[in-house]
Formats: sequence, structure tokens, C-alpha cells
Amino acid sequence: MLPVMADLLALIAAQDGLVTTAQLVRCGLDESVLRRRAREQGWSRLAPRVYLAAGHRLTDRARIRAAGLWGGEYATVCGPAAAWWHGFLGSAPAEIAVTVPRRLGLRGYPGVRVRRRDLADLDRAHVDGIWCTAAPLAVLETAATLPDGSAFLDRALQKHVRFDELYQAYCRNMAAYGAARTGALLIAAADRADSAAERRLIALLRGAGLTGWQRGVPFERWTIDVAFPDAKVAIEFDGWAHHSDVDRFRADRQKGNALVRAGWKLLRFTWHDLVNRPQYVIAEIRAALVAAHARA
Repeated sequence: MLPVMADLLALIAAQDGLVTTAQLVRCGLDESVLRRRAREQGWSRLAPRVYLAAGHRLTDRARIRAAGLWGGEYATVCGPAAAWWHGFLGSAPAEIAVTVPRRLGLRGYPGVRVRRRDLADLDRAHVDGIWCTAAPLAVLETAATLPDGSAFLDRALQKHVRFDELYQAYCRNMAAYGAARTGALLIAAADRADSAAERRLIALLRGAGLTGWQRGVPFERWTIDVAFPDAKVAIEFDGWAHHSDVDRFRADRQKGNALVRAGWKLLRFTWHDLVNRPQYVIAEIRAALVAAHARA
């Protein structure tokens, strides 16, 4: 019994004071042990089949972990609770949301709300002993619920996630509740992401030793993102908003057609190109410059 109790105490310490009836059984003890301790020693029942051992404080970590342990391997702590668990939020939410598969019959309990949706494997992460939404989806879900969602999204992009990861998570969950607000926030973020794309391209140009480029070059009623004016080579970024905002898409097409009519060579690159295919980007720019000089 002593080794069993030592294992149980180590498990409880590692789980913020929590233990489940299933874990107790795996340790070789009967569920009646938990019920007796709850009755005689003041252990608290935080969730169905999840107990907080006497002497341990009910912290935010314990509340969220209890929801994760209660849901088990098929349930996923989500939204602000997941963002807090990842370390993206300064304070934990009062209510914890847990996403469960549609086929799973779990019902919430006071302080825990159940959402029914089937998540892709890429949108789940096992973090410190519980399943929660992976970082990109946790950021999106949280941004959609906070009053200052845009500011939260900005901070997350600066410190925790990449824009392309957010976009891919959004595409996998476009039918989810709050997707419309998330889409609007992403469009705004995509505009700011264009600045990051510009900085990345400029770093590539400098690293390749290419000169003669300028950024923000005026052209008729538009502005070219980055251009080689002497060679009449224009470089434009296709951000996420380019694909999702109809007005922006049309304006970009009008600008592109006007550039071509005026004799410019137009190159379009995505964030994916700049991050994952930098050699391709530089090769395309070099080829366009060589062709321009050959024509001169």
C-alpha cells in the first residue's frame, strides 16, 4: 500500500492537487477511497469524478485542469481558458469552455460550458497534462470573444503565432461559432501582416545584394509595395485579406492591370513564398531584372 500511496501523492502533486477516480483505479485503489477521503478528510469534488485533495488551494490552474481531466482524451479545453493555459492571457476566465466531439454525450457543470464540434488533429495540443486547442486556434477563439480582440490578436502575432498559422486554423474552422468576427479580425491583421511581409522581402533583397529598389512607390492613384523603378519591376504582396476582401481584391487587380499596360513587370508573392521559398522569390526577381535590362 505504501508504494501505491506514494505514486498517488506524486500524481496529485503533479496535477495541481487533483486526481480522478479513473487514475485512482489505475493506481490499484478503489473508488471508495476517494469517497471516504472526500467525506472524512475534506477533499473537494471539483467536477464529476475529479477531486481536489485536502491541503491544496483551488487555483485557476486547478479549475482548468479539472475541466480537462473531466473531459478526458476526447475533450479539448478551448477559448480564453486554452489561451491562458498556453500563457497568452494574463488572467483566466471565470467560465471554462470545453469542445467535445458531436458524438460525445458529455454535459457541462457549473463553471464549465460544453461546445460540440469535431476538431482536426492539428487544432489540438496536449499541454502539461490536458488537451487544449493548439496555439493558433486558441488565439482565434479568444480574439473573437474579448472586447479588445484586435489588440490581443496583435500581441499574439508579435509573440506567439505566425499569421499563416492563424489563417490555416481559420480555414479549418470556418463553420465554427464566431467565425464571422474572427474573419473580420484576420482581415485587419492581414493588412498589418503586409508590413511584416515587406520587412521580410527587404531583408531578402539586402541579403541577396540586390539594389535599386524602393518601397511605397507612387503609381497613378495607387502605391506599389516594392519596386525597381529603373527596371520597371513591381512587387506586390498577396496577403490573406487579398483573398477574402472583395473590394481589396478588385483594387489590386485594377492596379496590376494598370501596371502591365504601362509596361511594368508585375511579380506577386505570398507570405508562404517569403517564408518557405525565399530562394524562389529572389530567383524570380533576378530573372525579371535581367529581362528588363535585356530590353533596355
